[in-house]
Amino acid sequence: MSMRVPATIFALLASGLLAWGLKSGLTAQTAAAQAPKERMPVVVELFTSEGCSSCPPADKLLSELDARQPLNTAEVIAIEEHVDYWDQDGWKDPFSSADWTARQNQYTGVLKTGSSYTPEMVVDGKEGFVGSRTGTAVEEIQKAAAMMKTKVQLGDVQILQNKSVTIKINVEKPVDATPKDTPEVILVITENDLHSSVKAGENNGKELQHSPVLRELKVIGATGKNGGEGFSAQASVKLDSAWKLENLRAIVFVQEKRSRRILGASAVRLTQQSVASR
Repeated sequence: MSMRVPATIFALLASGLLAWGLKSGLTAQTAAAQAPKERMPVVVELFTSEGCSSCPPADKLLSELDARQPLNTAEVIAIEEHVDYWDQDGWKDPFSSADWTARQNQYTGVLKTGSSYTPEMVVDGKEGFVGSRTGTAVEEIQKAAAMMKTKVQLGDVQILQNKSVTIKINVEKPVDATPKDTPEVILVITENDLHSSVKAGENNGKELQHSPVLRELKVIGATGKNGGEGFSAQASVKLDSAWKLENLRAIVFVQEKRSRRILGASAVRLTQQSVASR
């Protein structure tokens, strides 16, 4: 099912986000002065597809939230996940995966949205809504940023001959864990600045831009039931030779297996100074 939002409406919504920032009366200087010492990480997932005509505005919104970081309370950790159920409608999305469809279906069950659809945005695994709704996105991200977070630390990032990356991960005892649930520790790789020239389907003839696209997701451990303990590990993940290293980001988040709530997260670009290639 596709939720179709005309481009003109998206333009108004996007301008509304800008107007929201201006209305707050924050110039770049005053924003820096008034911002909290630490922005709270909020994981924002977008389930999308190149075969869906109403998805490009949502893709653009996620990209802008990621690049501009317009909310001084939140560090938006964006993940664009391409589902595969549109691939039979004339265009096969080169970034689609049945695994990302399965992930969305898990959210559909716990969030009780009825059925999976695109574009769908999910904030911290707790709230799902039409992914091009700027006002709703801002509201839900702000609400998520106000919640207590489990601290996730990433360090000692090393890239081995551009073929794999290892990261030292430390997760403190989970905050506000659900009783009898298991907080899993998940490692993700995303890639920015991807694009496609679509040749068929609902977006036939369009040049589509994507950031940041989910490339790899793996569960690397758990903190134990009820979040009774922390987690530490030196985790590794293979890097595909087709991925551009300068556009890659590693994300680690703690997500409850049953409730799907995300309790904490952290991210690092693989070309930051903390990265040591060898």
